[in-house]
Amino acid sequence: MITKSVEESMNWAENWAKENLVSGSVVCLRGDLGAGKTHIVKSISKAFGVNPEQVNSPTFTLIHEYNSGRIPVYHFDCYRLKSTTEALEIGVEDYLYGEGICCIEWPERIEDLLPENRIEISISHLGNDKREIEVRSI
Repeated sequence: MITKSVEESMNWAENWAKENLVSGSVVCLRGDLGAGKTHIVKSISKAFGVNPEQVNSPTFTLIHEYNSGRIPVYHFDCYRLKSTTEALEIGVEDYLYGEGICCIEWPERIEDLLPENRIEISISHLGNDKREIEVRSI
């Protein structure tokens, strides 16, 4: 999928989430800094009734919980993690195998902890506001 604006990417993500995600889904978002991972999480959250204005990158707290929608959405930013041990210490596994929808930025930092069944979204910045979005189920 190629999108030509932030709005187009967000609309796509919201519609995709409504059609494809259920309680317990784990979505891994891969892409460089500024690729649009947090915008995708905003749209996934909106699809389940969370105000997207509440959603921001949990860079300094690791996990933000959004419980105001139909299904809880858990937004992880693993960029600052130094080891999977750090993730285990804060209870990441409880989220990954729980009833909410987990959206994980920088999932490669906790690769060993990720469930076998998950969705991978890769976002590539193509210049200006264009993005290539690839989705695959594992």
